[in-house]
Amino acid sequence: MPARPKKSVGLPSKEQVLEFIKSFETTVGKREIAKHFRLKGQEKIALKALLKDMAEEGLIDGRKSAFHRMGGLPKVTVLRIVEIDEGEPIAIPETWQPDDATPPPRVRVIERKKQAALRTGDRILARTEEAGSGWLAHPMKKLPSAEGALLGVIELDAAGKAWLAPVDKKIRNSSPVSDIGGAEAGQLVLAEPAGRSPRSGVKVTEVLGDPLAPRAYSLIAIHKYGIPHHFSEEVLAEAELAAKLPLSEEKRQDLRGLPIIAIDPADARDHDDAIWAAPNKDGGYDALVAIADVSHYVRPGGKLDREARRRGNSVYFPDRVVPMLPEVLSADACSLRHGEDRAAMVCHMHISNEGMITFWEFKRAIVRIAHNIAYEEAQAAIDSGDAPANLRHLWEAWHLLAKARGDRDPLDLDLPERRVMLDEQGKIAEIAVRERLDAHRVVEDFMIAANVAAAKALESKASPVVYRIHEPPTREKLIALREYFDSIGKKLALGQVITPSLFNRMIKDISDESEKALVMEAVLRSQTQAYYGPKNVGHFGLALGSYAHFTSPIRRYADLLVHRALVDAYGLEQPKPKSDLPAKTGLSDQDREDLSKITDAISLTERRAMEAERDTIDRYVAAWLSGRVGEVFDTRITGVQKFGFFATIVKLGGDGLVPVSSLGREYFRHDEAAHALIGEDTGQRYAVGDLLKLRLAEANPLTGALKFEPVDADGQPIEPRGSRPRARSRIRKDRKGKHQVGKRGRPGNIRHQGRKKR
Repeated sequence: MPARPKKSVGLPSKEQVLEFIKSFETTVGKREIAKHFRLKGQEKIALKALLKDMAEEGLIDGRKSAFHRMGGLPKVTVLRIVEIDEGEPIAIPETWQPDDATPPPRVRVIERKKQAALRTGDRILARTEEAGSGWLAHPMKKLPSAEGALLGVIELDAAGKAWLAPVDKKIRNSSPVSDIGGAEAGQLVLAEPAGRSPRSGVKVTEVLGDPLAPRAYSLIAIHKYGIPHHFSEEVLAEAELAAKLPLSEEKRQDLRGLPIIAIDPADARDHDDAIWAAPNKDGGYDALVAIADVSHYVRPGGKLDREARRRGNSVYFPDRVVPMLPEVLSADACSLRHGEDRAAMVCHMHISNEGMITFWEFKRAIVRIAHNIAYEEAQAAIDSGDAPANLRHLWEAWHLLAKARGDRDPLDLDLPERRVMLDEQGKIAEIAVRERLDAHRVVEDFMIAANVAAAKALESKASPVVYRIHEPPTREKLIALREYFDSIGKKLALGQVITPSLFNRMIKDISDESEKALVMEAVLRSQTQAYYGPKNVGHFGLALGSYAHFTSPIRRYADLLVHRALVDAYGLEQPKPKSDLPAKTGLSDQDREDLSKITDAISLTERRAMEAERDTIDRYVAAWLSGRVGEVFDTRITGVQKFGFFATIVKLGGDGLVPVSSLGREYFRHDEAAHALIGEDTGQRYAVGDLLKLRLAEANPLTGALKFEPVDADGQPIEPRGSRPRARSRIRKDRKGKHQVGKRGRPGNIRHQGRKKR
């Protein structure tokens, strides 16, 4: 901790305040800062202004009573220019994860000399870095204006005037429509601003149809997040040409005689991985993981490759897939299907009787899959005892891998995954939690083993590696997690080395399943976002020192880059094809030079896909619940803010808001440290983790928003604040006999006329 000055030396600098705040493991308040620097009188007032400025600059978290060092920004992120300060652009993150009470950091943008001058409202993809007292951003490229495409539903008011109702739950206000463009009331449309002023309204540019029709929810997400979903004629033509490439046996192993199995979800659209194992004489197992050889078809520098890089990954919705590659490849030529010869990149491994991978080697091969089976089918065969030998051997080898995994003790957060099942008409048949089977773990552990082998193989040959990186939790997130644990009576000491094992032990010690799920969610929120990069930082969650993605090149560009690096490292380049396709299947010189830029970009597309998929699931859940408005559900509180709390339906999901005004007539105080709302009169407490019954008041399928309200012992809604005449609020009489009503009914806010100021 910085030494305390012997006497006040005036207002401290921003650097001194930051040094003092960072010296604490917990948050500190303005009082502690003033006391440490021995501030008095006007100096305390100046300190308040200084802290406000520091919050606006993103140096501290900006809360009124407690401060800690602001968390970091992604290394590459989308920023929006909010002002030009003496010729220097100032930007903020376009999406900001902390709660609404925490302002986004202000970032100084360093413009390149040959770059066109940035203006207020511009969006950029930029690299960020922390520098001294704030953040700097280095633009990579300018992005299209977000205002260029507004998504919403046409509504008509009583006077017949058209309005655009947003489908984004973060946008609360509708926009006037100046040009309806042939759209009708109730239709989903794309629009753009009609002029520079908000008063100019918007004009419709494209009619998308019925917003409640099948496949509309994913369409909303596709347009909202700008996900490319149409392939050009040139890309499709190149894909057709690539799909016809012959499977040359030169430099390929012939593994068609091995009974290799592909185990996938029952509704899988593509099959890019398959596995095989058999016992060896050393008491362990010989195993292989066969992955579709996408690098044979998608070659560096071609139109197909550029489009795959632009997309970064496939995006999976309940009603459709937006693939990274055209279907002639993703669902046909590259898909490992039963009984058909397919090009594969194979990882050969030896698994010791301790579950360690003692040998690995990568080869190109021709495979013929013996079986395509679903997880449930494989599990049923094992459970019945009638499984064929190749399936039994996989389970036996997996038990060894699972033993080694247990010794490694990676982060074990077994959180439920919602699954939306649709009928033949595209309507919701059921929303349920996906069952977790041993069959899932078998495939997962084989894939992890192959991914580790790929990373270590490339390292051993001094080849470029696209690592899958998961950094340990930041100190700021650990402090927040410790504060949460304190509020529920658990301890997290920050002086020790933080490992996945530490979190696992805490979770295992909890017997109550509801509390366990809550703690797992809290631990999950403390984790950093995984990303791709060419410099190894390790994978905290998996407790691995080296990790790469190798097993899904059909749907992830990162895996395709790893395959290309393996082609070079193991000398697996094949003869030039007799076609107009590029000859090389390994890494291009441009790939090597731009690897950092590529990994930054595909990390961004991955986050985009995750947000789009989550939004779409939320809309499906809201649609599923829209016919059950008025019902009472068992819920659990997942977040608390001063304006209310969020709750999710147990075993179904779907977060909804409970406004503080609906909690009754008393005033509720927000206890930030305890993550709770506490009634000032009765002490009624609503805290994160509480299980309670709530009535579903609203469910909006267009935005995915839910709204709940509390009920009394008879299941009836509680009378909300403000529903009775204000005369029944806290009322006192002043000396003149006049009634004075306190703000929000709070005694401390009642003003007494005629009384001298104290």
